[in-house]
Amino acid sequence: MDGDQTPEQQQDQAEDDGRTGGRPRKRLADEVYDTLLAQLMSLRIVPGSRVTIDALARELGVSQTPIRDALNRMEADGLVVRVHHAGYRIPPQITRGRFEDMLEVRLLLEPAAARRAAERATPEHVRGMRQMLAEMADLAGGDGHLAYGAFGRRDAAFHDLVALSGGNALVREALARLHTHVHLFRLLFDTQVTSLATAEHDEVLEAVASRDPDAAAWAMRTHILRSGERFGALFDAAEAAGAAGAAGADGDDGGREGS
Repeated sequence: MDGDQTPEQQQDQAEDDGRTGGRPRKRLADEVYDTLLAQLMSLRIVPGSRVTIDALARELGVSQTPIRDALNRMEADGLVVRVHHAGYRIPPQITRGRFEDMLEVRLLLEPAAARRAAERATPEHVRGMRQMLAEMADLAGGDGHLAYGAFGRRDAAFHDLVALSGGNALVREALARLHTHVHLFRLLFDTQVTSLATAEHDEVLEAVASRDPDAAAWAMRTHILRSGERFGALFDAAEAAGAAGAAGADGDDGGREGS
């Protein structure tokens, strides 16, 4: 296998072996991915900031190869955006308008996908959903931003599996391009979100497994609306805080003008 590597990759591998006790490249890339995910969820890496392979390699003490592997994976997950000749950039947080547009699209597509899943899902699909929810339940009890970020990725994978089970490739592709769950979980670190989402996912799964299209569509619609309420409250709070700050600034100006 080493004979298939370029000289640069062989050098990177040798450096990584020396720094990490010879851990396999894939495992090292997974560790880098998890580290960066935790930094994203904790906002240590802030939205809109630029990240470079060189800087990350120096910070994490590894070669560029596992950094590239991790960033390529993060790009596919919608966690970073590649900038031509400038490395990578962390996407900005979604706006209120973008959030509401995403919610509208999800309400149009996902209940229909769940309905089709109840009609068409194979036993393998249902087993996959059960396994996914079991993993999410384990993560829901975990502490820290890494567990929260991992929950968000599995949340996205569960919804993707429902869409896959429905058999409409275009619906699945449209939903995947939104990267909805990545954007939402970056908005808020709140472990209550995981427990509420888990219960709602269970209702979707049971309806699909019971071959009840109406119940599946209703459960998915209810889940999306409740999720929208949970995350929409963040925008309400931010807007209220902004209004209060503006009012306070006006009051300060008025006080100075009257003195």
